[in-house]
Amino acid sequence: MVAALTALQEERGFSLEVVDVDADPELEARYDVLVPVLTLEGREICHYHLDREKLDAALR
Repeated sequence: MVAALTALQEERGFSLEVVDVDADPELEARYDVLVPVLTLEGREICHYHLDREKLDAALR
């Protein structure tokens, strides 16, 4: 997912922060088996694989 997001960064103009979910007990409890997960401002956009349509909708 990181590779796909990195390829879109310049085109869509967003920043990307990679967080180790396993290093934070709260995030691990929340997302557990949903990693990798993509969130924007605390809201889950997609997990496992990048969903381009959901990302585009979230960035609008």
